[in-house]
Amino acid sequence: MMWFNIAKAQSFMPTQGTEIAKQVDNLYGFLLITSFIACVLVIGGMIYFVLKYKRKSENDKTAYISHSTVLEFLWSFIPLVIFLAVFAWGWYIYHGMRTMPKDALEINVLGKQWAWEIEYKNGFKAVNELVVPVNTDVKLLLTSQDVIHSFFIPSFRIKQDAVPGRYTALWFRAEKMGEFHVFCAEYCGTTHSGMIGKVRVVTRAEFDKYMEEGQEEGQLPIAERGKKLFALKACASCHAVDNPAAKVGPSLFQVFGHEVELDGGGKVTADENYIRESILQPNAKIVKGFPKGVMPTFQGQINENELNALIEYVKSLK
Repeated sequence: MMWFNIAKAQSFMPTQGTEIAKQVDNLYGFLLITSFIACVLVIGGMIYFVLKYKRKSENDKTAYISHSTVLEFLWSFIPLVIFLAVFAWGWYIYHGMRTMPKDALEINVLGKQWAWEIEYKNGFKAVNELVVPVNTDVKLLLTSQDVIHSFFIPSFRIKQDAVPGRYTALWFRAEKMGEFHVFCAEYCGTTHSGMIGKVRVVTRAEFDKYMEEGQEEGQLPIAERGKKLFALKACASCHAVDNPAAKVGPSLFQVFGHEVELDGGGKVTADENYIRESILQPNAKIVKGFPKGVMPTFQGQINENELNALIEYVKSLK
């Protein structure tokens, strides 16, 4: 079609790179078809009745038409059933998109004006290129260095905001090898349109080789960098890392992923956002049994990469 050529498009929709992409397209196709049928019925019916019942002479009188309970019920009930079906279908897809699989390959993604910085567990970094193995669950931990960005992979039908000061996450399982576009879907400044990257899906052997090449660059794994920074900032003087015994502050041994009881009641799960907040705003949530105001804030003293390293180190304390 001519407009396909103008847009340089290869298909009506982007390539389906994941199972969720197929599910999203199926729902979208159903909505298109039902909307078209509804349009034909409403507009077609309106045109039909305009022509059928239009006044043909000055002596014509409007016929008395009584209501039909059956028709009124049907044109209310059928759309309701369709709406509820679409809602349930959409919820099922959304639930699958937001339920993170266990033991997924975790990769940190930092959005900044105007690039995506990718950091793997072995400390290897890349800019605007995310390399992942095919048929593998991948979880991305997103944050931003400056303003709100939005990590969007059209072929996977997934999009997630990267927000300054906190972590967000999304996951995917690429089923096709190749390269797929990454865009920023949130206006983030003058070069927003140039904030373009790619996802490269390769075999497991190619991915392992890619990681080895990154390791050979002499960079420490992210958790090891966190361990060094932990020692440099003298955190070990207040927090135990190899046993549950408390020092001045609570022990960090095996704390990640578990519930923490807070002073004044209530509990919170020790996830990435909790650890981040505890480092930058240590008095926001005080662990039960510990005094307030003892730990200093590290706001402005460490950057995002150092913060990621510290969090990864705490996650490794098992």
